[in-house]
Amino acid sequence: MIAHLQGKLVEKNPTEVVIDCGGVGYHVNISLHTFSLIPNADFIKLYTHLQIKEDAHTLYGFVEKSEREIFRMLLSVSGIGAGIARTMLSSIEPKQIINAIAAGDVGVIQSIKGIGNKTAQRVILDLKEKVLKLYDLDEVSVVQNNTNRDEALSALEVLGFVRKTSEKVVEKIVKEDPEATVETIIKKALKSL
Repeated sequence: MIAHLQGKLVEKNPTEVVIDCGGVGYHVNISLHTFSLIPNADFIKLYTHLQIKEDAHTLYGFVEKSEREIFRMLLSVSGIGAGIARTMLSSIEPKQIINAIAAGDVGVIQSIKGIGNKTAQRVILDLKEKVLKLYDLDEVSVVQNNTNRDEALSALEVLGFVRKTSEKVVEKIVKEDPEATVETIIKKALKSL
């Protein structure tokens, strides 16, 4: 119903903004990702999603159309409401969510506060094909990199390192060098741990 809002930025907080459009102030819920992209200007434009429930009409705003698209995809998954979808987009970058879904990486999705193993699996099950098709991703290469990452994490765990700490280090290594072999990931991780 309301596709976007363009107007004077009256209030700006990490979770919400108020935009004055022709004398009417619209309260818009935002993610931390959108908050980080809002320019320091008096006038802004946000793409919106209006959620209507029997007890409330709630607006969600996004600087990028692509983030709104991901938000709507997440809402289509049973068990994911607007609050959890917003938390997901606040916790990790939208591109990381897309890559995790495409790779079938339950760990990344599950690392988000409020997302359990079953919900993470449901997100991947429901959205994987849609994501691969929509973003034209190559499933094989993503899964292969993911396998190297998983094998390296397992090896580090066997060596006695805490999984949470190892994950952060390994994620950084894989981000810098997506083609890294299992051995390379482990060697680099051992230097950092």
